[in-house]
Amino acid sequence: MSARLVWFVAGTAAGVYGSVKAKRAAYRASMPGLIDQAAALGTGVRAFRAELAEGKHSKEHQLRTHLLASDPDLRLALPEPSVPSEPKELP
Repeated sequence: MSARLVWFVAGTAAGVYGSVKAKRAAYRASMPGLIDQAAALGTGVRAFRAELAEGKHSKEHQLRTHLLASDPDLRLALPEPSVPSEPKELP
């Protein structure tokens, strides 16, 4: 292969790569792109909150089980366990 062909292929690949990146950047800056990013952020926040609540309830159950195993009389002193709620759906 000649050096010209190598440089031509490299330049073409760089042009295609740059074009794809520019189209993606333009879409992200457009109104539909911003809406998609906001929706993705909302989904991420809901997933994070659900994971946090699940971890909290899991740890509460673990601690309650450990405490009751060590002293069954604590059953009367401990408040009722909280019930995990279902994640809320957006309209």
